[in-house]
Amino acid sequence: MGASDALTATLSSSAEVGHFIAGQAVASRSGRRQPVYNPATGEVARQVALGSAEEVNTAVAAAVAAFEGWADTPPIRRARVLFKFLELMNQHRDTLAALITAEHGKVVTDAQGEVSRGIDIIEFACGIPQLLKGDYTEQVSTGIDNWTLRQPLGVVAGITPFNFPVMVPCWMFPIAIAAGNCFVLKPSERDPSPSLFMAELLKQAGLPDGVFNVVQGDKLAVDTLLTHADVKAISFVGSTPIAQYIYETGAHHGKRVQALGGAKNHMVVMPDADLEQTVDALIGAGYGSAGERCMAISVAVAVGDVADKLVPALAARARALKVKNGMEPDAEMGPIVTKQALDRIEGYIGLGVEEGATLVVDGRGLQVPGHEGGFFTGGTLFDHVTPEMRIYREEIFGPVLVVVRVPDFAAAVTLVNAHEYGNGVACFTSDGHVAREFARRIQVGMVGINVPIPVPMAWHGFGGWKKSLFGDMHAYGEEGVRFYTKQKSVMQRWPASIAKGAEFVMPTAK
Repeated sequence: MGASDALTATLSSSAEVGHFIAGQAVASRSGRRQPVYNPATGEVARQVALGSAEEVNTAVAAAVAAFEGWADTPPIRRARVLFKFLELMNQHRDTLAALITAEHGKVVTDAQGEVSRGIDIIEFACGIPQLLKGDYTEQVSTGIDNWTLRQPLGVVAGITPFNFPVMVPCWMFPIAIAAGNCFVLKPSERDPSPSLFMAELLKQAGLPDGVFNVVQGDKLAVDTLLTHADVKAISFVGSTPIAQYIYETGAHHGKRVQALGGAKNHMVVMPDADLEQTVDALIGAGYGSAGERCMAISVAVAVGDVADKLVPALAARARALKVKNGMEPDAEMGPIVTKQALDRIEGYIGLGVEEGATLVVDGRGLQVPGHEGGFFTGGTLFDHVTPEMRIYREEIFGPVLVVVRVPDFAAAVTLVNAHEYGNGVACFTSDGHVAREFARRIQVGMVGINVPIPVPMAWHGFGGWKKSLFGDMHAYGEEGVRFYTKQKSVMQRWPASIAKGAEFVMPTAK
């Protein structure tokens, strides 16, 4: 089934997006609704329910009821459910991509890539029997053996952003469920439909009712999860102010928290970089998904005189971007997710002009024929941006690329390290020594050398530094397994090896 056919079959203008609790689609009783837009047309496509505290509590209660049985299920049997889910995700990847494009706006090929990266995490989680293996030391002391094991936390929750409605939830729930937890997902209310589709696929795969639940909603739903006594951990991806709020509130209520925040990702371009490859990388990383990626490159750091060649080449490509409905097969960039987001992005462009940056390409006011009501803007390019400007300091989260000129490599490293965000960074160079020094000295969590968007693969883990991450552990990979489990250490000896008499000193190895 093609993406357009899948979209027609899955969505209708009258559909209301509700919850999925205890294995069933559930209509909301809260009476609160919010429109979900088709960003390519600007029209309301459907309504999403905004859950009440009672509905969140019902979802958590369903997860609590399912936990004991699921946690007692052998890891290999949990993995078999995930293997079936993996098969179903592969079968329906075009349907999921169409759902993403319909509500987010990103081009369908990009949406297909998002689904594929989510599937990677599911594949990783299928290895949970190996990932849960503990350590064992025989005769750690005379007659005593010691081993460690990892056990699930209980009910855990994920609060996920609009920009990756499939991939980011897949960073969380496959590993959490594989490890024996039960999960409550609160997806973005801007593009809520993919979460319900995945819930149905999990049920088809044989996941017991209550192990995975979806509650649509807004801040009320989030705060209910953050304060609920039965929710043991919270995973979040979104903006830095909200990430800090999630982290502080969750920690205050005794929860384990993993909160990934905002970004201002730099690409350092050395004078010896291959110019054509660098321009390709910047155009794709800066304008792909309309810049609505936490790993998008939004700052090109031009070292030496490379900007004199780089900026004209970027300008030509930015002006030639094919911006249209993301369902069109030749689209390179789709619309912005909402009118409010569009206004914010174009407001930043006006601010950049006021701040004195050179506006090389102005994407504002773009009209796409046949989609005049859509939330479109073109690719924007600024030159001669300085670190004091807000368009440099703040996350715009749109197709706005700024160029900062620095005299040398040391100045580039200093610039990047001084920024409050530390999510992703790249360096394009032909010099191995420069590449090595860059990777060693840069204070950023994910680093690409001639790789513009260094998103780690499923078995490595995702996370930034500084104000891009609140919490101790990164997402997915072995870090994810550690986050969703707690370690238990067991020391054992048997009566025949126990010396008679009470001991009043600290035990030591004997």
